[in-house]
Amino acid sequence: MKAKLIYHEKFIYADGAVREMVLWQLPKKSSDRPYGLKYRLYYGLDDGTCIVRYDNESGKGDHRHIKGKEEPYQFRGVETLVADFLNDIQKTRKE
Repeated sequence: MKAKLIYHEKFIYADGAVREMVLWQLPKKSSDRPYGLKYRLYYGLDDGTCIVRYDNESGKGDHRHIKGKEEPYQFRGVETLVADFLNDIQKTRKE
């Protein structure tokens, strides 16, 4: 059984920046993903520069990238994940 896409949204801001959120339901839980989800939340400039990215790549676990700096992220549910991601986008857009 493959991972099942359960959410995909892509939004392009007026300045050309891109926000994309993708979430998959995995066929089974794992030590990397004990909640059974795989996700990629991305925000970048129109030239392809990544500004904010949250993901849980296999072998790395939950983490986020903010302006080129990678740090661990504590997954506490999908709602909190999305809220944290949107807050980080808002902060970087104000800078």
